[in-house]
Amino acid sequence: MSTIPQTSILVPIDSTEQTIIALHQTYNLARLTNSKIVLLSVDEGVPPFVQNRLEALAKEASLASGQPVETMMRKGNVYEEIIKVADVINPLFIMIGLSSKITVGKIIGKNAFKMVRESHHPIITIKGKHHRDGCKNILLPLDLSKETREKVDKAIELAKIFNATVRVISILTSNDEFLENRLISLSNQVWKRIKEEGIRCSIKTLRGKDITEMVLNYAHEVEADLILIMSKAELSVKEFFIGTVAQRIINESDIPVVSYRPMVRKDTTVFVPY
Repeated sequence: MSTIPQTSILVPIDSTEQTIIALHQTYNLARLTNSKIVLLSVDEGVPPFVQNRLEALAKEASLASGQPVETMMRKGNVYEEIIKVADVINPLFIMIGLSSKITVGKIIGKNAFKMVRESHHPIITIKGKHHRDGCKNILLPLDLSKETREKVDKAIELAKIFNATVRVISILTSNDEFLENRLISLSNQVWKRIKEEGIRCSIKTLRGKDITEMVLNYAHEVEADLILIMSKAELSVKEFFIGTVAQRIINESDIPVVSYRPMVRKDTTVFVPY
């Protein structure tokens, strides 16, 4: 087996249909980033995706994507092995197929969201069954945390890869005029920053209490192909898209969700403007 280059996309594979759907969503991304696809099967006491089936799938994936494909088989806890392999090959993304919000644990174990929250590598979760091959619209939810700066930079990177439009959404959840004005001001700053990069961008401000529902409804309204969030264990009042809301978006969205782990900061409650 040849050495895996730094540019790769890791796709955990099992016998479920959803992991195969996730693999299909990898093809276009692999072409655009010139990445090798790495198929990983983990045996944790249940029938594994056996070697000959994995190799056959790798050949099919290579023909469909036009990119090299490698296979790996490991024994152990699915969550732990995915993290171990990712730390070795340093993938651009980990593509995870989620069967449903109820049976999410069947794909990546009981620590499903723990992996998303703690992984040092971006994770794209795929739950729906019908997706476009490309990515025309990226949904970018905003809040007032410092991680928003990182999130905007990641959205710009993805938009350049896909030649996509960024759809910025901010949701007003209280009657605090000071916070509302800051969030509206931030949305305009972000719009200007993205436009300066030559990327198509729109902004939308909504008011409501159920942030997850409003984000997902708007994602369908603008026909988003990808929702970008940050994930982390601790959650401050202003960090809507980093904690439990992020988990709900991942579990409930039939639109692919890309999760980034933010950098460690001493203070994560104040946004530093552009």
